[in-house]
Amino acid sequence: MYTAVNTQDYDDYSESDMGDRESLYYDTISVASDATNRKSLSQSRLTIYHSAVDLAAGDTPTKSLNYRNNGNVYNQLSYTVGSGGSLPNRKSSLKQSCLQYHQQLQQSHPMMDFGSVQENGGHALKEKLRQLFKDGQRTVDYVLAYDKSKTQNNDKRAIFEENLMKEGLELEKEETQKVHFVKIHAPTEVLSRFSEFLKLKLPLKTVKEQDQIVEPEFKLLGSIRNFFTCKAAQLDEGLFPPPEHTLLYEYSRDKKDLFDCKNLHSSTNRIAIIHFILERQRFSNEEHGRHNYGIEKLLQEGVYNDAYALHDGQFFKPGCERNLLLTEWGSANKWLKYQPLDNVKDYFGPKIALYFAWLGFYTRMLIPPSIIGIIGVIYGWSTLSSDRISNDICDKNNSFLMCPQCDKDCDFWFLNKTCTSSKFNYVIDNNYTVFYALFMSIWAVLYLEMWKRYSAKLIHRWGLTDFSSEVEHARPQYLERLKNSQCKRYNADANVLEPHAPFWRIKFPSYFLSYSIVLLFISLAIITFCSLIVYRMAQRATSSFLSNQKFLLHPVTAGVLDLLVITCLDYIYTNYLAAFLTNLEYRRTETEYQESLTIKNYLFQFFNYYSSLFYIAFLKGKFVGYPKKYNKIFGVRQEECNPGGCLMELSIQLAIIMIGKQIVNEVLELSLPYFKKTISRIKNTMGLSRSAEEEKLLPHNQWTEDYHLLPWTNNSLFLEYLEMVLQFGFITIFGLAFPLAPLFALMNNAFELRMDAMKLLKFYKRPNPQRTNNIGVWFSIMSVVTKIAVASTAFIIAFSSNLIPKLVYMTDKYIKATTNTTDLNGYLNWTLARFNTSDYPEDSSFSLNVTTCRYAEFRNPPEFPENERYKRPLIYWKILAARLAFLVIFQNIVGMIQTIVAWAIPDTPLKLNDEIKREKLLIHETLMEEEKKKIVELASKCAANGSTQHEIINEYNVHPDGEIVRRRVYGRPVDEDTLYPLQEDRTSAV
Repeated sequence: MYTAVNTQDYDDYSESDMGDRESLYYDTISVASDATNRKSLSQSRLTIYHSAVDLAAGDTPTKSLNYRNNGNVYNQLSYTVGSGGSLPNRKSSLKQSCLQYHQQLQQSHPMMDFGSVQENGGHALKEKLRQLFKDGQRTVDYVLAYDKSKTQNNDKRAIFEENLMKEGLELEKEETQKVHFVKIHAPTEVLSRFSEFLKLKLPLKTVKEQDQIVEPEFKLLGSIRNFFTCKAAQLDEGLFPPPEHTLLYEYSRDKKDLFDCKNLHSSTNRIAIIHFILERQRFSNEEHGRHNYGIEKLLQEGVYNDAYALHDGQFFKPGCERNLLLTEWGSANKWLKYQPLDNVKDYFGPKIALYFAWLGFYTRMLIPPSIIGIIGVIYGWSTLSSDRISNDICDKNNSFLMCPQCDKDCDFWFLNKTCTSSKFNYVIDNNYTVFYALFMSIWAVLYLEMWKRYSAKLIHRWGLTDFSSEVEHARPQYLERLKNSQCKRYNADANVLEPHAPFWRIKFPSYFLSYSIVLLFISLAIITFCSLIVYRMAQRATSSFLSNQKFLLHPVTAGVLDLLVITCLDYIYTNYLAAFLTNLEYRRTETEYQESLTIKNYLFQFFNYYSSLFYIAFLKGKFVGYPKKYNKIFGVRQEECNPGGCLMELSIQLAIIMIGKQIVNEVLELSLPYFKKTISRIKNTMGLSRSAEEEKLLPHNQWTEDYHLLPWTNNSLFLEYLEMVLQFGFITIFGLAFPLAPLFALMNNAFELRMDAMKLLKFYKRPNPQRTNNIGVWFSIMSVVTKIAVASTAFIIAFSSNLIPKLVYMTDKYIKATTNTTDLNGYLNWTLARFNTSDYPEDSSFSLNVTTCRYAEFRNPPEFPENERYKRPLIYWKILAARLAFLVIFQNIVGMIQTIVAWAIPDTPLKLNDEIKREKLLIHETLMEEEKKKIVELASKCAANGSTQHEIINEYNVHPDGEIVRRRVYGRPVDEDTLYPLQEDRTSAV
């Protein structure tokens, strides 16, 4: 027989702290009578406990079995472990005891599908038991974790948890370790009540006529679609069955018999409802105290360490939805597969699913511009040998002596040193450029219109077509700030009476302050960028700096420094300032709050990331002056473009910032969550982050496993959107200078999508589901970017490329008469003005052993009279007029095409519109039939009791036109001081 363990030997872990599992640990550890210290006891108890369960089912221990609830099996198990005899006999007896316990669990809980213990090693059984209350029936829907040593917070926790139970939630505590857990379960009554309160749309039971709603496709259309569909990209229908067409309607307890109740108990509904309740419960008896509500405040004050929903299993264990999504969706080798968006929506909620749907659609839409960009680069390389300009620049026998590029320590140089950059410039600036620019402008608006159609199908299938931010309930922070406000307004959409903040007196001052600080930081970003421009000028002014390679290396070094400065400012603003400023504003709903935060962040990021590119595209080399009179800033000459044009430098800068940003983001997104999770696990497991007398956290069920994961916040999804929308701006606004930008974006996004899914499933706690029917303000931002891109593309072609000067050179009558050519022969010499070195200022330090040098400008030669020397010639004004004309023509033509495309493509497919109309009609008829049945049953019942028709009408509030009006009470009875708004009784109005 086994002997008892003397608990007095372990003063740091008293017997009063033991729960059922701890008691079992001590009973079984008695066979190791030589255990003399706390560490060996902790290790030994886990070893024996795990081994006992391993014998029963599979390789991984089930650590959440409640052996105490079955005394006979528990006693037999303890006796078996501690009794004498051979080890094989004890293992056999222990296995039989565990199997007997599993069978008794299944008999006592027939509603639960335990599955076979032997099948698949019992993984399904173990995963279920890891997420249940002690009774083995109720699921753990949400968990609150706190440190027992923080006794000063006991009163707040007690009040908060008492209010949760008053709301109808069921709580159970686990106090086996120093980190205690409060397990929360939402019963059916709470789910039903709040589903109606939140106006959740749930599927109706199958109606006979609903199969006729969706019209069959034409065979020819279906055949064409199947022909262009890649079979390798199709999902395995055995793992992800196609979604069935269902009718969705706002849940009502009065009509609960019409609904398919299994969707009422879905995990996403449970989590969303519990989180809604947690956000609005008070933890103080002071009704008029400020900020004494909500789980977020409790987390900030350290009352609870964490609050999170549970994943449905371990990601490495087959048999759960989490593992299925990870292997079939969050794996890089599945990059070609379509996404199981319906399963993602059922697991993470519509908001996250819509992000992945948008990212997948955007990635697929990058395929055409990637192909067009590759063709453009191939065309440039294949026709490089026929380019007259680069051939003239690289010709050593026809080289031009160029004027010095700085005022000191510089000398004259030969143009053939820019041979490599001139060839590179031609690859991206050739006859193909205008076609590529026109294609990208049309592609951008086509992408936005097609996304609206694609998302409309998803939103309708998920029952969110009619959802809007007005239906959302007010944020608890908003209601708390306006708690004492006498101004209240009835919200007909949400059917609530809530406080209202007047615009000019309350909202406008906060908005003005917030956006003023945003403009201040934008100015700081611009000033920082201007300092980089001065750095670039100073580097160009030094001839000794990488002398012969400075034409390529100057842009590279400046681009790297720009990327570093951008990243630092981005981190400070995004992680600290933007959220602080948004909290100052009075934003009613979570959607409004997130949109305001998004606009602030994007405005800053727009200037932060795009300033250097706008400078190179529109300002660099445009106002330099000429050798006798240079325009200077802080005593330093402005930068000049390469004689071949600034488009090459714009391409280098864009490639560094865009590709560099993608690489940095990918490394950080993959490495940081892994290291944070690993460090958190090590600290909690080894007790490194706690005092020496506290116990380390030992994972043994789903809530202790998930405790180590990183928290997922709304800011996490915002950063994902921001990265992709900035990329969209790179491609559309400046993509003309780098035709391979869509290709690099495509490769990055295909990898990014799977990595985002992987890290969300492996490294983060399960997010709280949120409803939405669009991607929010991001669509509006992309629409504005599309319009900016048209103007930007027109300016780049007109002022940064050689297209317009080439056209003028080949079409101008005077030039034709003097050069007697219709091609670009002599074009390079025509674009380089001449300067007499004797006209340099007397204090110049140049070696004046040459009489003439050249510079890239259109100016009169030194042979002209004094009053006309180095002035702008007539041809310069002709070129300027041609450039302005091109701006007007290009923008109007592209704008007209974009308008036609947007008008010709309806936002919602016509077929979908017809389906929605048929569904509404069928739902209306179904509801009417149900009400008629109730009236007939009521009339029969009352007739049997001798009641009159007048009594029937009074009892059920039947309006004379036949409409049944019922009073609905959402939530528990509350007063105006609580965070639940009062509900209007609209029966009296009828």
